[in-house]
Amino acid sequence: MTKQVHLAAHFPGVNNTTVWSDPASGSHIEFDSFVHFAQTAERGLFDFLFLAEGLRLREQNGRIYDLDVVGRPDTFTVLAALAAVTEHLGLAGTINSTFNEPFEVARQFATLDHLSDGRAAWNVVTSWDEFTGQNFRRGGYLPQDQRYVRAKAFLEVATALWDSWERDDIVGDQASGQFVARPDAGAFAHRDTQFDIAGRFPVPRSPQGRPVIFQAGDSDEGREFAAQRADAIFSRHSTLDAGTRFYADVKRRLGRYGRAPSDLLILPAATFVLGDTDAEAAELAHEVRLAQVSGQTAIKFLEQLWNRDLSDHDPDGPLPTVDPLPGENTVAKGRASVRIHRDPRDVANEWRDLAAAKNLTTREVIIEVTGRQAFVGSPTTVAHAINDFVQADASDGFILVPHITPGGLDRFVADVVPVLQELGVYRREYPGSTLRDNLELPLLA
Repeated sequence: MTKQVHLAAHFPGVNNTTVWSDPASGSHIEFDSFVHFAQTAERGLFDFLFLAEGLRLREQNGRIYDLDVVGRPDTFTVLAALAAVTEHLGLAGTINSTFNEPFEVARQFATLDHLSDGRAAWNVVTSWDEFTGQNFRRGGYLPQDQRYVRAKAFLEVATALWDSWERDDIVGDQASGQFVARPDAGAFAHRDTQFDIAGRFPVPRSPQGRPVIFQAGDSDEGREFAAQRADAIFSRHSTLDAGTRFYADVKRRLGRYGRAPSDLLILPAATFVLGDTDAEAAELAHEVRLAQVSGQTAIKFLEQLWNRDLSDHDPDGPLPTVDPLPGENTVAKGRASVRIHRDPRDVANEWRDLAAAKNLTTREVIIEVTGRQAFVGSPTTVAHAINDFVQADASDGFILVPHITPGGLDRFVADVVPVLQELGVYRREYPGSTLRDNLELPLLA
């Protein structure tokens, strides 16, 4: 059976893919940029727009990354405003479960779902950054096992709040406009090791029942959490082999929770570079990667593995001859311990072997090991590659992350989407009014 391709768009900014120095790049905080990006995605019949959360500018050793985009507008404010200038596009926001409270998050998402007529989605994430935690009363960062304990309880509480209203809890005379709530509407109580709250939830049942739930963790705990509670996974697996393994692993977990494979969509993030020809696109892709990894950025990545100050290291010279420092990571606390699962010395030796084999500088090694564009080529080449990926059960579609804001989606929508439609794997109109409709997920009672 031929699968339909799902597409979504990630507004760049809270990532290291954005090339803000490009003359075509615009503001990452002015509303016009968000409007252009969102309306382009809707013109391309994308399922949703995805906003990452930036609770603090990226920094290391007290210095902001040189390629970080300045500007971290509030997610809910932006999405609520976009609800007024779009009609079908889903509005997905990343909101942290480590440094927020369930009542506020549940109320904000329920409100967004009402304002957008059923287009809200929540990407549930945890925080592993100590430097982010310094912005909050709780401070620090939680170990991985504690982060997921809190995240599970957080989502459980939010769900209880949304479910505290039934569809028929509002009664009254529609003609006169007089409506009241039933006496027990909105009542909730939740007590566990994470939260002790009870009261009345003030927002009635939203159009989707509750927002679509996304999850972005890749650990075993994250995969299990997604299989149990999420509607979609925002994954990082953008190669065919890694994608098929991840897809099969997560889908097989669904049965233990009484769920079908179609109940959970897997949508990897994917960057892309388009050209008139494959050769032109490859040349442009190389230029983009050089712009995305400056010398200073290369040193920051290097320090996270080596666990030592390498600010005097020449990024255009060879890799350091000294080995990474063992023990707790002090350069990027809460980061390397999560992101690097193997012995740092083994990884360093692999990098050295790569550098020797290809005669690469430090910066060139970082460009090699920190990824490259998922799809590079002419519009026809890219469309076929995306479809091949989906039909091979390596994903159900992609969340596209362009390197230019706000016009990075323009050519994709104009040139790639029509090819996917000609292949018969992409919609020609939105099938429904809510995000759940468009993602082909069941509408909740």
